[in-house]
Amino acid sequence: MWSCEALINSTENSEDQHLCHDFDLVLSIFSLLYLIICFPIGLCYNGLLVLVNLYNKATMTMPDVYFVNIAVAGLIINTLAPMYLLGLANTKWAIWNSNNEVYITFLILFNVSSLVTMYSTTLLSLDYYIERALPRTYMSSVYNTKHVCGFIWGGAMLTSFSSLLFYVCNHVSTKIIECSKMQNQEAADAIMVFIGYVVPAIAVLYALTLILRIRKEATPLDQDTGRLDPSVHRLLIATVCTQFTLWTPYYVILLVSTFTNLRGRIPDVNSIQILHFATILSKFLAFSSSFVMPLLYRYINKNFPNKLRRLLKKIHCGNQGCSHERTVVQQVMT
Repeated sequence: MWSCEALINSTENSEDQHLCHDFDLVLSIFSLLYLIICFPIGLCYNGLLVLVNLYNKATMTMPDVYFVNIAVAGLIINTLAPMYLLGLANTKWAIWNSNNEVYITFLILFNVSSLVTMYSTTLLSLDYYIERALPRTYMSSVYNTKHVCGFIWGGAMLTSFSSLLFYVCNHVSTKIIECSKMQNQEAADAIMVFIGYVVPAIAVLYALTLILRIRKEATPLDQDTGRLDPSVHRLLIATVCTQFTLWTPYYVILLVSTFTNLRGRIPDVNSIQILHFATILSKFLAFSSSFVMPLLYRYINKNFPNKLRRLLKKIHCGNQGCSHERTVVQQVMT
């Protein structure tokens, strides 16, 4: 599943070889645990979150729309995880060649899903502040939020276009001289760090500052029944903390790798092993967000169990409704 061959062949130091084998063992255990436990949980809960909310469209709120968006991105990330864990580190697989179409496709899908996840969390924070400050203005309504989520996907695809250009130029560089200027993976990674992490982090900090400020100020609007449920605030804080905890190591390692490659000096074998281990471990944490988020939504959102019961009742009874429900309706009509 994981291979130390490339690193071992470059050194004869027994300590470095033992260290590589230790890393190999740890990563193999993590990958097996993820595939056995986290992968099915993430697949089931993300799918359940989407189905339950789509069935209960009439009762969806602004946070529900953002979490459906995050769940769809989570399904993509969760689907890519086994493909990465089972073969990405093994360079003997032709499918995982960095110039291969399949690898580039998976990379773009991962980048798009990560951007959707981070920006959905960011806009959830900003819209929550708007809803707290200006309730009943419909600026953060479900209708508007659905359109915003569409723009998030479109923007994420445009941002990942640099990866696509990098792949195309690798194949046509012999024909187009200008493409040589675009073969810069470090620039593409730096753009992803800035757009995918720095910008959302600044926006979330700004939104949380505004939310904390308005929560300290008691206003007549606090008694408005149209306000969001109080559990949404706990869900928002848990979501923001979890997302940035799981994604920060990935972007930090990506930034470190970018600076290491830009320096041009080849690091020692020990540093290469540690960086390799940290890179894969950071991706484990990033993949983990795909199953942690639906679990948070399931256990913090108090409306989800009722929506789930309605969906299960619909599946069990069908379109005709359950017998006891028809009896109650007939009695009411009588």
